[in-house]
Amino acid sequence: MAYKITDECIACGACIDECPVGCIEEKDGKIVINADTCADCGSCADVCPVDAPKAE
Repeated sequence: MAYKITDECIACGACIDECPVGCIEEKDGKIVINADTCADCGSCADVCPVDAPKAE
């Protein structure tokens, strides 16, 4: 199971540096998680100020 960024995301980028496998990036002004490489660790959710990353 991977995490997904919801519409609550404010694109602050806090989660990008927290991802231990580097699967989070900014594309066209939005933060996205590559589900194929997501380790389901929850690090992104732990640092998000608006709780946008959710486990699928």
